[in-house]
Amino acid sequence: MSQPINEKIAQSLLQINAIQLETSNPFVWASGLKSPIYCDNRKILSYPKVRKIVRDAFVEKIKADYADVDYIAGVATGAIAHGALVADALNLPFLYVRSKTKGHGMQNLVEGDVVPGKKVVVIEDLVSTGGSSVKAVEALRDQGMKVQGLIAIFTYGFQKAFDTFSAANCEWSVLTDYNTLIDMAVEEELLPRTEMSVLAEWQEDPENWSN
Repeated sequence: MSQPINEKIAQSLLQINAIQLETSNPFVWASGLKSPIYCDNRKILSYPKVRKIVRDAFVEKIKADYADVDYIAGVATGAIAHGALVADALNLPFLYVRSKTKGHGMQNLVEGDVVPGKKVVVIEDLVSTGGSSVKAVEALRDQGMKVQGLIAIFTYGFQKAFDTFSAANCEWSVLTDYNTLIDMAVEEELLPRTEMSVLAEWQEDPENWSN
């Protein structure tokens, strides 16, 4: 029996250290929040085998869920390369959405040849609270494009993300997630089973856990 793709990707992310776990000496995010997990999916690009696994997973999911898509869009900066790879594999036009408006020239927020009314699937590398992802979705909608959904490589599974996407009326999904990753880390003996409760507490309430 072949390994489920969510487990295969989680295992791959752990093997290339794109995701690291440290409960005793937490990482500090840019927001100041302390976290027992750190995710850097940009590392995927340096590993051709893993890069292909992720690209193919995106492609298969889009074919299954959004067969009539016209465009692929990547969210800057982490998902630009992944989105371009997916668009190339599907032979579709590609766009990317900046985190903020370009400060000169045309002052674009969405880069590429935008055609209002066209259907677009958004590629994201990571979803935490969902705020930046939904901002990209709204930027495309503001250009008249029809966002069919957003697919990310990984999510921490915060309730806030589900609430954010729900409020924006945007369908979203992921290739793998926090719970799958933790299970794989235990299976690969990268994480003692006794620390699973600590990681569950962080996911449930990261702000209080950080404090």
